[in-house]
Amino acid sequence: MTRRKIQIKKIDNTTARQVTFSKRRRGLFKKAFELSILCDAEIGLMVFSATGKLFEFASSRFQSLSHTSFYL
Repeated sequence: MTRRKIQIKKIDNTTARQVTFSKRRRGLFKKAFELSILCDAEIGLMVFSATGKLFEFASSRFQSLSHTSFYL
């Protein structure tokens, strides 16, 4: 069984959207961690949910930035 292509558009179902956000966020953070280890890269990643909640990942050098205020 192969994976099907999905159409990239907003998910209308709120519960399904939240589940997808959580799973993809976890996957994105895992990839950022792997990239930082494998390539000795310094990574800083900030993700804001639809409700404005902040999720962040920072490799070693960016740990000090994780508590800095950012203005968008």
